[in-house]
Amino acid sequence: MDSSSSSPVLRYAVFGHPVAHSLSPRIHAAFARQFGIALEYVGVDAAPERFDVALAEFAAEGGLGANITLPLKTRAASICSHLSDRARRAGAVNTLIRSATGWEGDNTDGVGLIRDLTERHGLDLRERRTLLIGAGGAARGVAPALLDAGIGDLFIVNRTPERADALADTLGLPGRVHPRYLSDVGTLGNFDLIVNATSAARDDAMPTLPMSLATPRTAAVDLSYGEAAIPFLAWAKVAGAHDRIDGLGMLVEQAAESFERWHRKRPDTDPVYAQLRQGALSLVTAD
Repeated sequence: MDSSSSSPVLRYAVFGHPVAHSLSPRIHAAFARQFGIALEYVGVDAAPERFDVALAEFAAEGGLGANITLPLKTRAASICSHLSDRARRAGAVNTLIRSATGWEGDNTDGVGLIRDLTERHGLDLRERRTLLIGAGGAARGVAPALLDAGIGDLFIVNRTPERADALADTLGLPGRVHPRYLSDVGTLGNFDLIVNATSAARDDAMPTLPMSLATPRTAAVDLSYGEAAIPFLAWAKVAGAHDRIDGLGMLVEQAAESFERWHRKRPDTDPVYAQLRQGALSLVTAD
């Protein structure tokens, strides 16, 4: 075909460290095929100290948008010329949109998680007493959306208590949001929803959690998937949690939200999720 009559290739990427195992390129390629969009979407491994330079190079080469994953989400928020309301509330960015004045930052993690839990898994989140383990970029992305979805009280525990305090302060709801020491987690009673937002399993540092946290009505959710989700979900099974959900559905849903921001088209996530779920046990989290 004459190249002048073909569509230009649209350039996108996911930035993280590590990023080699990221599923985002596969997901966005599948979405693009649904609409016949010519898309180039690659993984860019960028350590935090090199992220700014790598992103500037990507922009100079015509990059139109990017996803941001560990450990760059809070750094990405600081370099945007404009933040969406949900990115501002989170203090973390997972989606960048190129604009005339620089990068606009958005955060689709929270809406992706809620859509997966409520629509794919049929959970009613309203009034659920909730424990959030972790206070980094992943936790920041989902905490506002959980509150918006109508959960009850939100307890945040983190190995570094200052970060739990900082996240609670950012959320600004002292009557509903309670930062606590991770070491005191056994004194907090049981929870209807437990969300593991740490990357501890990746670092072989999964915190020891008491079985008393879960009951037969508890939903246990790990924002990781594949190998990284196994330790927490194994704990949840032994503890008797009713629902045990990994982060694969959230990953696909947040990707769909990013895709819609970039292309103004809403992809069908179910076939993409089903395809990835078939090989889920062999996956390594890198998103």
